[in-house]
Amino acid sequence: MTELLVDNELYETHAVDIGTQQKSADMATFIREVRADGLYLLDINITDSRIRIIADFLNRYEAANIMVVSARQYGQRPARLFAEAIGARAAVGRFIPGSLTNPALRSYVEPDILFVTDPAADQQALREAVNTGLPIVGICDANNNLRNVDLALPANNKGRRSLALLYWILAREVLKVRGETTDEAWAEAQDVDEWESTF
Repeated sequence: MTELLVDNELYETHAVDIGTQQKSADMATFIREVRADGLYLLDINITDSRIRIIADFLNRYEAANIMVVSARQYGQRPARLFAEAIGARAAVGRFIPGSLTNPALRSYVEPDILFVTDPAADQQALREAVNTGLPIVGICDANNNLRNVDLALPANNKGRRSLALLYWILAREVLKVRGETTDEAWAEAQDVDEWESTF
């Protein structure tokens, strides 16, 4: 079995595996167990493995043509920092309708791939990406529908600490694939706690 990208304890203290009390049929294969309180727990080994796959996948694209979106409040700062770290574009907060489909808008962009923090919260961007035929990568919680997501990262996409850690690891892994950082150099330069949203 491959060693995890970060300690299992770090994943757990950041609640990366804590899902919702509902699960979609699409996400059933990513569920490890259901707790006594009814919360579905996601399989950290699958999450960890998917981070590696997604890092490789994102590096097939020109960084400037990757668009990262997050309408979800706790995902905004981590998504923006992730985009900055890898050289991608970020659209955080309210997504302006038509940004991917209407060339007359000032906010119009033509990315090659869309990365969503939550397919449900980022449905406007997701819909436009589907209409323009873009591949879609998304952080998907136990209750998400995967119909329009091409590559899912099963994880808690609602928690402040979870999103900070996920985007922090993703940025590190994307840059490691490019040969631009190491685990040690990244940890020295980027404190995961500073990636958490502050409100």
